[in-house]
Amino acid sequence: MKINENTLLEGHKVVLVPYNADHVPRYHEWMKSPELQQLTASEPLTLEQEYDMQRSWREDHDKCTFIILDKQQWADTSVEEEQCMVGDVNIFLTDPTEPSLAELEIMIAEPSYRGKGIGKEVTRMMMCYGVTKLGVKKFQVKIGLDNQVSISMFKKLHFQEVSVCKVFKEVTLEMTVDEAVRTRLLDETADMKERDYRLTCSKRQELV
Repeated sequence: MKINENTLLEGHKVVLVPYNADHVPRYHEWMKSPELQQLTASEPLTLEQEYDMQRSWREDHDKCTFIILDKQQWADTSVEEEQCMVGDVNIFLTDPTEPSLAELEIMIAEPSYRGKGIGKEVTRMMMCYGVTKLGVKKFQVKIGLDNQVSISMFKKLHFQEVSVCKVFKEVTLEMTVDEAVRTRLLDETADMKERDYRLTCSKRQELV
């Protein structure tokens, strides 16, 4: 999605940046993992296919993707940005008849970063971005039935279970963004800063 190609979102523990070609090799290594393939219902791709996918995600009008970076590592300018990568987060506007409905996906690819509240922070940041920049009024997540950690996290974020599909072995949870939800989201992300990604790459240490 073009709208976020120069957008950086800074939170407490993480920085969200646009998915660009420099990130692809690390992402490709992640997706060789059978565990991540199962959790994300993904098929393994060649490196060339991964580059094609990155380009399509950047161009497609219905996909908004950010790469999740460890903020503390990112503040060290001697560390390459690709070495700070933790996972990714996506919004898919998949229903042309309901443009304000967004499917949300988050992946914490690095095991050492799980269970530290990062998934929750990133989800809130992405939801705030979706509501304020993309006009999202309802969020939906589809999670494998065996991924109880993710199901529990989204329920703690006030998502409601709406259906279970035995065939695909997944549960669907939703949240409608009414005025109370919008206010809560804005409050929870009040410290989030939006910056120009092009400018922050060279000034990241002084910004943090």
